Amino acid sequence: MSLLIVAYMAGVLTILSPCILPVLPFVFARAGRPFVSSTLPMLGGMAMTFAAVATLAAVGGRWAIHVNEYGRYAAIALLALFGVTLISSRAASFLTAPIVSLGNRLLNAGGRPGEGEPSGKSLVLGVATGLLWAPCAGPVLGLVLTGAALQGANAQTSLLLLSYSAGAATSLAVALFIGGRVFAAMKQSLGVGEWVRRGLGVAVLTGVGAIAWGLDTGVLARLSISSTTTIEQLLLDRFKSGTAASSGKVAANSMSLAADDARQGFRSGLPVEGHFPALDGAVEWLNSPPLTREQLRGKVVLIDFWTYSCINCIRTVPYVRAWAEKYKEQGLVVIGVHSPEFAFEKNVDNVKQAVKDFKIDYPVAIDNDFKIWRAFQNSYWPAHYFIDAKGQVRHHHFGEGDYLKSEKVVQDLLAEAGRDEAKKTTVRPDVSGAEAAPDFANIRSSETYIGYQRASNFISPEGLKADVAENYSKAKPNLNEWGLTGVWTVGPDRGTLNQPGGSVTYRFSARDLHLVLGPSANGDPVRFQVTIDGKPPGESHGADVDRYGIGTVKQTRLYQLVRQKGEVLERTFEVRFLDAGVEAFVFTFG
Repeated sequence: MSLLIVAYMAGVLTILSPCILPVLPFVFARAGRPFVSSTLPMLGGMAMTFAAVATLAAVGGRWAIHVNEYGRYAAIALLALFGVTLISSRAASFLTAPIVSLGNRLLNAGGRPGEGEPSGKSLVLGVATGLLWAPCAGPVLGLVLTGAALQGANAQTSLLLLSYSAGAATSLAVALFIGGRVFAAMKQSLGVGEWVRRGLGVAVLTGVGAIAWGLDTGVLARLSISSTTTIEQLLLDRFKSGTAASSGKVAANSMSLAADDARQGFRSGLPVEGHFPALDGAVEWLNSPPLTREQLRGKVVLIDFWTYSCINCIRTVPYVRAWAEKYKEQGLVVIGVHSPEFAFEKNVDNVKQAVKDFKIDYPVAIDNDFKIWRAFQNSYWPAHYFIDAKGQVRHHHFGEGDYLKSEKVVQDLLAEAGRDEAKKTTVRPDVSGAEAAPDFANIRSSETYIGYQRASNFISPEGLKADVAENYSKAKPNLNEWGLTGVWTVGPDRGTLNQPGGSVTYRFSARDLHLVLGPSANGDPVRFQVTIDGKPPGESHGADVDRYGIGTVKQTRLYQLVRQKGEVLERTFEVRFLDAGVEAFVFTFG
């Protein structure tokens, strides 16, 4: 029940997200209409559509992605027509006559002859708006979909999604109520109702234009990361801490520890978030025999959840590695918990090679079955949990960054444990390639999956075909659109090239472009060549290609293919494979 409330509150906060902006004109266009027959059906249609589309995404399936893709096109067309009807009364009469006629027949059949716009039209508009609104989601939705992916979609998943969408519909209803009062005052005092209606029509068409150009899931969606994600993250943190506090055992131990701290001299002020969960369930340990929490009693422990092809994890590795080296003599034990996102990351040999490549010498638990992940109730890559010498979780951090605070936590916990010699300086890792910090100021492209379960913005004329070989033809992408050429078979999480000469094209704007690639199924290397705007990259080549764009896929991992020198501009990237069999998984940017 608590998580349902959190999901609902996160949905309410969606109104603060800039990627909702193109949707608001469709809601405000309902101002001044009867709530039961107009507003309520529209909001209900939005909520139901969002929950349905998101549930399909959670369950997966080859046809789910097409429902969302073609539904989006239909919604754009429908809402464009709606905008025209607001601007022109003549167009409204012509275009809506069939809908009004059908609605009146339905109402008359039910014994309730209606006047004006039928609720059926509002419901249809709500369904269309919901298809456009579905991409505006934050960490709560990510948590639900991650849980569905790890444990399988179930009734709870759908309830959480419905709670999220109901919260968003609630906030939009409030906005509509306020907007309705404003519009009513404007009509009464100024007598410009017709111009208000036309203004709404212009706003609707402007919103449709923004959506058609991809602003709702592109620029505005990226803006929403900085506005609502932080608030939703706080809700999630509060839920997790509240769950821990609801356990009588944890509460009792916390009181005892507080008394111990008072006697021994408490210094850090870090709260107790819960017990150190068990480390049982790893299929194998690297760089160490299996460790238990009992063995680690008296040590300060940093648990780092990561997976080796995740760009955010890769960028945190230099810091975690530096902390492990710097503080190991003072009593810090770093444990990397490798929980795979893709199937190839479950291959222990792949993980061993990654550990070697990243020069990781601290213990790594291979958590292929996500048992440690679930014990910590974790939901993110990367995630850091800081555990004191008494076996209590004292701090956590999700995602990359905030390294100074994280290191300060390590120093404080070591000091609490009586390690006053812990060095108070902070590490400054020497990083290069994909490990270098991202250029956030210039990132306008976001993570893009090639497998059909999570693919978006695909533009090859043939459309993305699931689990069948298809000869794709070239198309010219706009920003954040991508396409294939050549014969590919696209599976749930990857695309596989069947014949030499195929390519992947992406129109991006960021300093760095990465692509997770793997060699052929039999392990044969795959040669490739990268171009930027049709030319070799030159000084803008990534760490895994030369200035001519030449490279080879020898193992399944993240490859840095572009690092723009000088001014970061919008570019068209293409990678052409000279051999068959390559597997392409996901684009990331930095």
